[in-house]
Amino acid sequence: MYREPDLTVRAYLLQWLAARERRLQPTTMASYRDNVHRDLIPAFGALRLGDLRPRHVEAWVAGQLNARRGTVIVYRAAATLRRALNSAVRARRLPYNSAQYCVPTRPRATERVCWDPQQAAAFLHHNATYYADQLSDLFEVMIGTGMRRGEILGLHWSDVHLVEHTLFVRWSLSAVNNNELHLGPPKTRASRNWIALSPRVAAAFRRQAAIHRRLQPASTPLGGLVFAGSDGAPLRPQWVLDQLRRRSTELALPRIGLHDLRHTAATIMISSGVPVAIVSKTLRHSTLATTVNLYGHLLRYAAHDATSALAAALDQADHERTQNPKHPTRALRPAA
Repeated sequence: MYREPDLTVRAYLLQWLAARERRLQPTTMASYRDNVHRDLIPAFGALRLGDLRPRHVEAWVAGQLNARRGTVIVYRAAATLRRALNSAVRARRLPYNSAQYCVPTRPRATERVCWDPQQAAAFLHHNATYYADQLSDLFEVMIGTGMRRGEILGLHWSDVHLVEHTLFVRWSLSAVNNNELHLGPPKTRASRNWIALSPRVAAAFRRQAAIHRRLQPASTPLGGLVFAGSDGAPLRPQWVLDQLRRRSTELALPRIGLHDLRHTAATIMISSGVPVAIVSKTLRHSTLATTVNLYGHLLRYAAHDATSALAAALDQADHERTQNPKHPTRALRPAA
């Protein structure tokens, strides 16, 4: 165990932030900074790191909740402290994590609102009929592929392969505090992957490619961002969200966010009978469990279909047995 008797919680947290600067997504890093500077340093910064005890963390959490502070904010701050102290324990700078059992229960996420196929189709038709612009094709691609907001806004022409009807997710655009834009790698390693393009999604890309070519000298290869401003700069996520909500309001559709278009794509796929493993692969989730946790409520309908199919198979076999009682039966080896 390393001896650092004079190291304060404040100094350690600042070291911890600096060590993660280049390893985390900008939005994640911004969230950690907010938690550290807004809550953790004012609450515990003057304490020596070795003197921090669970009672200190418990008292702070209780005080915040009693003051009717938002449960999500309190959870995130306490979870950030736990994560930072875990690093100290792994580095043998602390014997144990004082926040390990003091983090309040994670608040349940609000259920996402998704559009059904009729609503999604109506929205896309409305855009194509009355706008026929860049955003019309952007929304077509988002719903038709399930891509994340940052992935579609960070998509480059060099990663779109229309002949093969595929694209590769290599970049993601994020806005820190809805202000500073950052272009970096996608959310997870699994996110950096190929996506197949349906004919209507490929048609949306071809429309945009034709527009880009008209604005460039002849024989110039497509380059830069697929969806960008007239100067080639990235579209601001907040502006795209504002347009989504304005256009969906024109049809009196349920109010949703850009990420809900991804959930809409997943919901349509699962409700249409696409196997959950294929849905998970299409959405590029890290594990199948992620897909099941997010969309498990939709799978109960598929479970009814599965048990109905099982019952039908047994009924059919029973019918064949009664019709031909001397029909030989085969012993089946039980599944492992």
